[in-house]
Amino acid sequence: GIDPERVVSAGHSMGGGVTVLTAARHPELLGAILISAADMGAVGAVPRAALVEMMADNLESLAGVTPASMADEVIAGAPRWGFAGAAAGLTRMPILVLSSDDGLAPASEALVQRVRGLGNTHVTATHMATDHSWSDKRIALQAAVINWLVARER
Repeated sequence: GIDPERVVSAGHSMGGGVTVLTAARHPELLGAILISAADMGAVGAVPRAALVEMMADNLESLAGVTPASMADEVIAGAPRWGFAGAAAGLTRMPILVLSSDDGLAPASEALVQRVRGLGNTHVTATHMATDHSWSDKRIALQAAVINWLVARER
């Protein structure tokens, strides 16, 4: 029951970063939705010691992973995972960019400016004063996504 001609990719946080990279390589997608997207290329540019400390708070339930191994993987992948390198593949992609007060907004804003500068006139960007989990803006987040998707139907 899924129409493969009408697929939109969406992601939050690291998933938003993956959505950027996926959409840049798949122009057949109907669009991309980025929610507090993490530019892992930019994260990989953080000094290793600071990155190891940052990763200590991001292990969750990953088996066999240490903060140092996560930091090293992000550093190694950074050249391939950055928003800057993906922008050229997003010049015709309708994109909804939703940012929050979580420290990731500057990377999203830079991506928006870059793809608009490359001629993409189908970028909608909205910033909401909330945390990374959108704890107090879940209904507004839902409405923004649904309204954007409905507009794609027209």
